[in-house]
Amino acid sequence: QVQLVESGGGLVQAGGSLRLSCAASGRTFGSYAVGWFRQAPEKEREFVAAVSSRSGGLTGYTDSVKGRFIISRDNAKNTVNLQMNSLRPEDTAVYYCAATPKVFYGGSTSREYDYWGQGTQVTVSS
Repeated sequence: QVQLVESGGGLVQAGGSLRLSCAASGRTFGSYAVGWFRQAPEKEREFVAAVSSRSGGLTGYTDSVKGRFIISRDNAKNTVNLQMNSLRPEDTAVYYCAATPKVFYGGSTSREYDYWGQGTQVTVSS
């Protein structure tokens, strides 16, 4: 079992950047596929980005963040990061990281993930 804690959220102006981190307990986080999801007020949770387990060589993004967000992992530090650039007001949401040891790559399907963090708020002002 693993516990996930997100950090790095905050208030930023449009065009700015934030770096979210997902820190995991346990010594085997490298064997977990990880995804980032977000939920805006009165909207359903949506997929943002995902990274495969181990070296993290496989990544995926929802279309709206391609070219702006970068997901990466540092297994030595038990973290997965989401670098968010050129932020837009529509990126405002609570961002959650999720993980699973059951598959190499979880992709965009939230039910693939077994463990979820509590979320971190990202607010982008116009």
